[in-house]
Amino acid sequence: MSHLIYRVIDFEIIAPYTLRVEFDDGKVQSIDFRPILAGHLYGPLQDIRLFESVEIDPEAHTLVWPNGADFDPATLHDWILYAPEMQKMVNRWASVEVEMAVAESQGEYEVGEE
Repeated sequence: MSHLIYRVIDFEIIAPYTLRVEFDDGKVQSIDFRPILAGHLYGPLQDIRLFESVEIDPEAHTLVWPNGADFDPATLHDWILYAPEMQKMVNRWASVEVEMAVAESQGEYEVGEE
């Protein structure tokens, strides 16, 4: 099975947390990122100023944020196919973060502990 290579060539902020993304094959995708803004990597993007600081990485040809968050261009290109799995991952991350917060509040876990 081959993995097609796509490149993000342009984007526009069209609404809060929503980008219009253009690819080198001519496809244009509007993506509302709100449902997946959770966890250590994507959660900070809930700060609208951070979210709107998105850029195109000139080497990877994908969207990147100053906190290190990014997406595979193929995921962005075919977002509708990947969105349900991304949402499942976000739900798992949120569940783990709640468990860690509860454990930490009970003295059973310290931040940085492995």
